[in-house]
Amino acid sequence: MCSPDLYYHSHLLTLVHSLPLSLFLSQCSWLSPRRWLNLQEYQSKKLMQESGVAVQRFYVADTASEALEAAKKLNAKEIVLKAQILAGGRGKGVFNSGLKGGVHLTKDPVVVGELASKMLGFNLITKQTPKDGVKVKTVMVAEALDISRETYFAILMDRVSNGPVMVGSPQGGMDIEEVAASTPELIFKEAIDIFEGVRDDQALRMAANLGFKGPLQRQAADQIKRLYDLFLKVDATQVEVNPLGETPEGQVVCFDAKINFDDNAEFRQKAVFAMDDMTESDPTEMEAAKWDLKYIGLDGNIACFVNGAGLAMATCDIIDLHGGKPANFLDLGGGVKERQVYEAFKLLTADPKVEAILVNIFGGIVNCAIIANGITKACRELELKVPLVVRLEGTNVHEAKRILTESGLPITAADNLDDAAKKAVAAIRK
Repeated sequence: MCSPDLYYHSHLLTLVHSLPLSLFLSQCSWLSPRRWLNLQEYQSKKLMQESGVAVQRFYVADTASEALEAAKKLNAKEIVLKAQILAGGRGKGVFNSGLKGGVHLTKDPVVVGELASKMLGFNLITKQTPKDGVKVKTVMVAEALDISRETYFAILMDRVSNGPVMVGSPQGGMDIEEVAASTPELIFKEAIDIFEGVRDDQALRMAANLGFKGPLQRQAADQIKRLYDLFLKVDATQVEVNPLGETPEGQVVCFDAKINFDDNAEFRQKAVFAMDDMTESDPTEMEAAKWDLKYIGLDGNIACFVNGAGLAMATCDIIDLHGGKPANFLDLGGGVKERQVYEAFKLLTADPKVEAILVNIFGGIVNCAIIANGITKACRELELKVPLVVRLEGTNVHEAKRILTESGLPITAADNLDDAAKKAVAAIRK
């Protein structure tokens, strides 16, 4: 199972190793994709530009007058104006200024200035934003290019190959999962030797598999090599370009990209991580991160309190299997402290949707007694009012069970994960 912080990356790994994706998606699709480092579209384009990757000419503006000047400076046949927020669905969004759409095409620079004045400082509401939307502080003014053909290309870290892998398809501009499910023969992959990098023959073969012919094949191969240089340069775990397009004028251009970064490389990627935009991050997730907790809110009513990403995913799955709905993903990690347990309970109980809490701990590195002490303290100080089901196994488990039993608190013990899930689901049905 995938870890939520690398959910999107895992999507692609599954695509590489086990086509079709239908089974995986049926189990995981209710989790939101998430990147720990949040970059706006223009920031990703800037990183690509700096590595020699072909992108549309663009400028960034913070005011309507700047947007107008940028549009004039582009001197393009057609201009695309894009509101810069992290949430998807911008094109179909609505501003509280009354303007419809966060993406607009026009040939008139004056119109760019007028549209920007209705975007900047106003909230854009899309399917992925909170109900009040997200305030737009920046717009991207870019040259609009026609696309005669769209392809898909990605580079990602692959544990099975012990290194990076290229994944490509001549079917771009759509969800790659759809391509994998309907026409898996149109997905191509190439393992990259970390010592050699992308060889010329590999890049040319991938370009040919993507459908580029003649001079465009060489051009696409060059872009593939430059994308790999970017992948290494910024310590990425994934660079996904969709679409990698071909223009009527014979250019190969990266029109849109998603870049995932290795959090462990923050110490040497200070400039990249300094661009992190936290303004749209979920406040609960940010609070959890302060205590080194990995939290993602879901739409169910059974809160999960687990150590380890894989076990947390399994816990969410088994709750779902028994007819319940998880309210969150929460991974305590390894070297957990009593204060973290308390803060985790604080987060869980602050969610008004939560009607029960399921604790599932398998103590290898984790000392179960620390968890038990944290639980009892949290229950007393937070005056827990929802049913609590606890399953503990592993290091110091007997001491942990003694602490819980002697606490006198209304805690329901479970023998195993299956038993715990059944009891949690039953608790909210009473």
